[in-house]
Amino acid sequence: MSVHIVRLGTPRLKNEGTRIGTVRRPPRGVAKARFAADNWYDVWYPELSPSADLVTKALKAETPKEWAVFERAYRAEMKEPAANRTLELLAALSQHADFSVGCYCEDEARCHRSILRALLKEHGAKMA
Repeated sequence: MSVHIVRLGTPRLKNEGTRIGTVRRPPRGVAKARFAADNWYDVWYPELSPSADLVTKALKAETPKEWAVFERAYRAEMKEPAANRTLELLAALSQHADFSVGCYCEDEARCHRSILRALLKEHGAKMA
């Protein structure tokens, strides 16, 4: 049992479990009925995505310093009570169930899911 960190829209991994989309917006041009069938996500949970303003900052970040500014701001958002409780819940669930969280970005190193991976580990999640 564990959490998988995935790129949404890619083929599912063995034992991946429920795929949670931690993105601000659903995929463009995809009918809602096709989200799960086309490997986007089973459940949309934008509460773990960066705010709209932070998404813009992340997309514009070109230097390590700009990325670090984004990371600090996203971590601050994830310390808000609702987000923090969600991280605690997912960490607890990872001890008993397989599931995945993800985003659309091609490069995980320049995506909030790399930070989400670290946050889940920090909360005691069992990672794949």
